[in-house]
Amino acid sequence: MSEIQVTDADWLDFHPNPKKPDFVLPAGAVDAHCHVFGPRDAFPFAPERKYTPCDAGKDKLFELRDFLGFSRNVIVQATCHGKDNAAMVDACRAGGDLARGVASVRHDISREELAEMDAAGVRGVRFNFVKRLVDATPREHFVEVAERIQEFGWSIVVYFEAQDLADLVPFLESLPGIIVVDHMGRPDVSKGVDHPDFQRFIKLMAENDNIWTKVTCPERLSVSGPPHYDDVVTFARAIVDRFPDRVLWGTDWP
Repeated sequence: MSEIQVTDADWLDFHPNPKKPDFVLPAGAVDAHCHVFGPRDAFPFAPERKYTPCDAGKDKLFELRDFLGFSRNVIVQATCHGKDNAAMVDACRAGGDLARGVASVRHDISREELAEMDAAGVRGVRFNFVKRLVDATPREHFVEVAERIQEFGWSIVVYFEAQDLADLVPFLESLPGIIVVDHMGRPDVSKGVDHPDFQRFIKLMAENDNIWTKVTCPERLSVSGPPHYDDVVTFARAIVDRFPDRVLWGTDWP
């Protein structure tokens, strides 16, 4: 019998009447971090997932893209789908030249599978170190993946929390190619920008010009909360002012 996949009770529904921002995006603007969830009838969530979200498929994502005025999307594999990239790849194919993808893959994935994803629009892999979201992956498996994707010129996206960075620095500095850190390294904004955890991240970027970051997910990092998430702005500004040519932005939808 198949699993009945019930959305977690704390998952918010989509706003019935969203307001279009007054800010007009520049031509060619990219939503560089977003996801697709399901829909579960077509793309079931992974049995090992740590959360069960609402359905948020490609049609809704592309509707948001057009509503906000973005030109393109970078669709990052969601942890609720594990290493089954079917929903993300399907969205990339549907988006054509307007979508690219970041996959989560097994270390023993075949070259043919990588080539197929590349043809669909995948341009990177994601290494996730957030313990509350995924089970631990041996680092040698990540190294194997990093070596194998070089043939395709893909980048590596890494997701970790600030308190874990000290242990990860040597590993991150050993990775080849462009490395993109999700969500500013997920700082604890209550500690302030001068805290050693965040300064360690600043140092990592300062000493490695192949490391980029995404200024994203203020609503999850903030303690002060909406509407302006002022406590997160301080961190974002510290990064943008220091590394303006190595910063990406995304909605983190949904």
